[in-house]
Amino acid sequence: MMVATALFAILAFGTLIVIITAGFWKTFEKAGHPGWASIIPIYNYLVLARIAKKPDYWAALLLIPCVNVVFFILLGISVAKSFGKSAGFGVGLGLLSPIFYGILGFGDAVYIGDGTSSLESQIEEIGR
Repeated sequence: MMVATALFAILAFGTLIVIITAGFWKTFEKAGHPGWASIIPIYNYLVLARIAKKPDYWAALLLIPCVNVVFFILLGISVAKSFGKSAGFGVGLGLLSPIFYGILGFGDAVYIGDGTSSLESQIEEIGR
């Protein structure tokens, strides 16, 4: 019985890891970065900061305990804006990353950069 429970836990955890990785991978690709960058520890934070148009040192701030919680939420908000999503969606990216990065990666969101581009250029980009 204990072996079956352990196997189930390993299978469930492995499935969760695959789903999370796929969501990050697709999000990175949508933003014009290589998908493999999402699976490299620490480097994925650097690329995520670049997707959000934040300075590179934000990646280092994500490695500091307690500080990282605040910066994950702030980075999530910036990433959400880079994809034309709301700040509420960004809080979801920061707090419930496995779910929201999957929605972002596999959904219909389009990367628009820092969110300051005009509507016409966004429509033109979608048409390409």
